[in-house]
Amino acid sequence: MGNSQKKAPGHGEGGGPHSQPGTPGRRRSHGNNTANSKEVQGKNTAVNGTLPADKSQDEPQGSSTAFSGGKSCNLDAPCGALPPPLARLKNEGNMLFKNGQFGDALEKYTQAIDGCIEAGIDSPEDLCVLYSNRAACYLKDGNSTDCIQDCTRSLELHPFSLKPLLRRAMAYESLERYRMAYVDYKTVLQIDISVQAAHDSVHRITKMLIDLDGPDWREKLPEIPKVPLSAQQHRKDEPSAEVLQARAERAEQEKARKAEARFTLMKQEGNELVKNSQFQSAVDKYSECLAIKSDECAIYTNRALCYLKLDRFAEAKQDCDSALQIEPNNKKAFYRRALAHKGLKDYLSASTDLQEVLQLDPKVQEAEQELELVTNLLRESLLANSQG
Repeated sequence: MGNSQKKAPGHGEGGGPHSQPGTPGRRRSHGNNTANSKEVQGKNTAVNGTLPADKSQDEPQGSSTAFSGGKSCNLDAPCGALPPPLARLKNEGNMLFKNGQFGDALEKYTQAIDGCIEAGIDSPEDLCVLYSNRAACYLKDGNSTDCIQDCTRSLELHPFSLKPLLRRAMAYESLERYRMAYVDYKTVLQIDISVQAAHDSVHRITKMLIDLDGPDWREKLPEIPKVPLSAQQHRKDEPSAEVLQARAERAEQEKARKAEARFTLMKQEGNELVKNSQFQSAVDKYSECLAIKSDECAIYTNRALCYLKLDRFAEAKQDCDSALQIEPNNKKAFYRRALAHKGLKDYLSASTDLQEVLQLDPKVQEAEQELELVTNLLRESLLANSQG
């Protein structure tokens, strides 16, 4: 059956979610038009591929899961600020819509809208939902013009409402008004970036507009409204600054814990390699340790020992210098630097470091023995120089 009601004039391409509020018109709907819904499915898919399939947009606004399948429904459930008779009409419309009886649902929504207007009910939220739900019926029946008109009225009552924006975009697309559809889809994504149907549609329509208008296609678009932060649903789920700071602190703590565990493992492996006289491999392990913690004195003295074993005296001296910057009274660092000086034939500096060791701990026999040996080497060196 066709639509027997008298259609109100449709809005032009300038009608957007930020339009000035208008006075909703009254309209009468056709009866049960379930048969037409099958025909309309063909219309919706005939325009450049299928329209977005987002099941959430098929649900009437303000509906409850109690209406699913028309079972165990409470038709007298409260609906916002609507009086009981009008709330029942809305609930009946929701139930019929869920059962695929779009023509009958449209009639119920129309009666509820007319009832609100006649009773002078000042509830923009409820009227917004009713217009949006009736628009969904028109969309299902392939009446894109009336769908656009109802969506625009819904958005005048409640700007940047997600479902009427998305339904209007789909209706614009079915009428090949691609620029208007693009604007609405982009506005939807400002409100909720997770709406995949809008992402898909923007991608699809962009290709069409490039084909139609060439590289300057953006210049021919209507202005895309800027959605205020208060209407951006995806931002409501963003964590607060305190939560972000706590997460960052936990992440740093976890990073430090893992680094400490790796440091300990590398140090243990390095020590084992020293015991097995694998000094170069031990150097590599200690170097990994220092990449994690550059202020660990013991790692420098351990690596210095490996450099001494490898006759890399200058590097051994450098590691001992680093260790003494961290711990100025470290006996191992003085002793091993003395051995490095000895290897570099700087016997005077070696003697000075060994004396530092004995001053810190007179019981270090190795230092006494090395001091005696270094003193003899220094005497021989001075004698050779004097004779030369």
